Formats: sequence, structure tokens, C-alpha cells
Amino acid sequence: MNKNFVAVNYIDCSPEYRNRFEELFGSRAKQIDTMPGFVDMQVLRPSREGDAYLIVSHWESEESFKGWTKSKTFLDGHKRGFEDMAKAKAEGKEPPMKSDFKTYEVIAQ
Repeated sequence: MNKNFVAVNYIDCSPEYRNRFEELFGSRAKQIDTMPGFVDMQVLRPSREGDAYLIVSHWESEESFKGWTKSKTFLDGHKRGFEDMAKAKAEGKEPPMKSDFKTYEVIAQ
């Protein structure tokens, strides 16, 4: 399988949310695994405190990745994290995590 497209999600978690974040990924529904064009994914814990977690997903194409982000499966797979964010907002607190996606085209392997 080709790994032509990579999406990297940079996740900054508040210190008190790190365990919950890791729990969410440890018990994930693996919905992404069923998506057309999905190849592989890694979740990387930062080795230095204060750095972001990285979620690196490999796709056959950018179109496959975009299909995932627009799907009901995407929403279902992120439901628990979205609920945590909504709870913090309802309580007038800062969100426990922030996310920033960057995408890349693979030019060498």
C-alpha cells in the first residue's frame, strides 16, 4: 500500500488532561481503520513536558483523508473528546486540549 499523504495532528493537553487523553486513545473505537484509503496511524507521546502529542495518520491520498474528516465515522470516533471539550466550555473553563492539523505529501520513503 502506498503512503502518499500524511496528516499530523498536534495535540496540546493541559497537564491534568494528559492521562485522560492517553486513556481515550488506549480505548479508541478504531473507526478510522475502516475508512477507505486509510493506511496506518501512530500516536506519539512527547518525551519533553510541554511538547505536543502527535497523531500521525497515513493515507493513500488527500481525498481519502478529507473523506474521513467529513464522515459520521470521524464524529463518532471523536465523540468522547468532543464531550470533554463541551463540558469544559459549559463550566467556563479553558479547553483541556487544543488541536492543530498539518498535512504533508510524502516525497521519499
